[in-house]
Amino acid sequence: MDSFLSVARSVSGKRWRARLEDDRAALALAQQLEISEILARVLAARGIDAEAAETFLNPALRDLLPDPSLLRDMDVAAARMAKAIQAGEKIAVFGDYDVDGATSGALILRFLDAVGGDGIYYIPDRAREGYGPNAPALQILAEQGAKLVVTVDCGISAFEPLEEAAAAGISVIVVDHHIAEPRLPTAAAVVNPNRLDDESGLGQLAAVGVTFLLIVALNRALREAGHYADGRPEPDLLALLDLVALGTVCDVVPLTGLNRALTVQGLKVMAARGNTGLAALADIANLDEAPTAYHAGYVLGPRVNAGGRVGESSLGIRLLTTADAAVAHDIARHLDDLNKERQAIEAEVLEAALAQVEARGVSDAPVVLAAGAGWHAGVVGIVASRLKERYGRPAIAIAVEKGAGKASCRSITGVDIGAAVTAARQADLLINGGGHAMAAGFTVAEDKIGELGVFLMERLAAPVVAAREAASLGIDGAVTLEGASLELVEELAQVAPFGSGNAEPRLVVTDARIVNAKIVGRGHVRCILAGATGQRLTGIAFRAGGEELGHLLLSPTAGPLHIAGHLRPNRWQGRTEVQLVIDDAAPAAGDYV
Repeated sequence: MDSFLSVARSVSGKRWRARLEDDRAALALAQQLEISEILARVLAARGIDAEAAETFLNPALRDLLPDPSLLRDMDVAAARMAKAIQAGEKIAVFGDYDVDGATSGALILRFLDAVGGDGIYYIPDRAREGYGPNAPALQILAEQGAKLVVTVDCGISAFEPLEEAAAAGISVIVVDHHIAEPRLPTAAAVVNPNRLDDESGLGQLAAVGVTFLLIVALNRALREAGHYADGRPEPDLLALLDLVALGTVCDVVPLTGLNRALTVQGLKVMAARGNTGLAALADIANLDEAPTAYHAGYVLGPRVNAGGRVGESSLGIRLLTTADAAVAHDIARHLDDLNKERQAIEAEVLEAALAQVEARGVSDAPVVLAAGAGWHAGVVGIVASRLKERYGRPAIAIAVEKGAGKASCRSITGVDIGAAVTAARQADLLINGGGHAMAAGFTVAEDKIGELGVFLMERLAAPVVAAREAASLGIDGAVTLEGASLELVEELAQVAPFGSGNAEPRLVVTDARIVNAKIVGRGHVRCILAGATGQRLTGIAFRAGGEELGHLLLSPTAGPLHIAGHLRPNRWQGRTEVQLVIDDAAPAAGDYV
């Protein structure tokens, strides 16, 4: 099997693989669209031909937004909510405490406010209540006068709580996107494209995408019922797309098709700063440029998440629904402080988890599992992600307290961790749990953690071996250091937004010499690269200080290198320069030994 630039084993132990298998496809695309060969390679590698290029590069909702009625139970849910609005019933939103949950809940509440509805919300405390609806919380909402409860980004596996709610006369609509079982919860409607009997083909949507379709259907139902006949203006649904973009990016669903259109248009809305809370958060984060998917996922998202992780779970939805600039500023500042606290807690838990894993030894274990008493449940998802990145296999981090462990799981391509968690729950190894192919969560009795570990190791052994054997680093093309220009960066930006399903273009800067390198920040390696003509380029390898990649970049004897990474604009003090975010490297003379 051919390797890109003949790199069969890089410093990270990976084979470099050309994402585009047939160069002729890129050449044909470049000629047909009159674009550069490198842009054509990137498009062709993502399966985009000349016919699909216009829709991909300029996605429009008018072309891609489906009829919401394609989703099972959608019309039932919209009719029930429309009836509640017109009857003046109080509608409660029960949301998850992550960004997808906060944006989904905020979407409904902002719509209700615009159409004269009466809405309240409930976000459970991560540590005290855990994930999903619980009977006491639903009873609290009923006591507050809620006649209808809409669960968002949760509820599909809340069988007992929703049975109790139904018995108490509480009407519930479930709006979710997590993997469903054949059995569905008791509810007036269950809207979930991942129901086994749903044929909409929209299973890649985040919960906020499903919620947006619900809002479209609800607005249509209100229009048909004459709600706007007395001169009440219809709300501008497109103005809510900033919330949809934020939730979609942060939930790491594929940024293709409808998700891509929602995100592209939503980022434009976000740039207009119409949402008071998001504008305040951008200011606190010193975001002074048009937001991209990177800013949504790594600048704004973590701050919205911080309340649910280490603070007050409702802070995110409060920020996204307020119209008061002073209130928004205070919440944004608080979330920023909580995010810093989260980072410190995360570092402590990660250090303990790494020590535990190293002491046990990884060897051939298909899954990395770490559990600790007193670990903060709000950071185990991030810790699991770090473990997955470090060891290249599915990882699970469990925070144990009072006889139970709350866990987050992160997986690698080709290994469905969500299905494994569902199987463990069906085997009575879990208190609750669920998720997606790449991420999942669960609660487990402390005395069953060992048995659960054995179950998951056995179930995932074969797919993990296959996935790791196929592990490689996808490369879109190669450039000289002199060719790594701002013009190239701007050209490749046409393929954005980047994320799951639409990987950011990865290029190899060939035959680069390192003229200076040092550790900066929390274990990052910053270096200055030079080309054959003496042209310089700044590079940075995040969290590489203790890795083989970092050792190579810092080595005074390193010869010319092929360096793989992402070219991005780096704006500083009014200047914009190109920066290479480094993923991997290999000696230009051959494989790393």
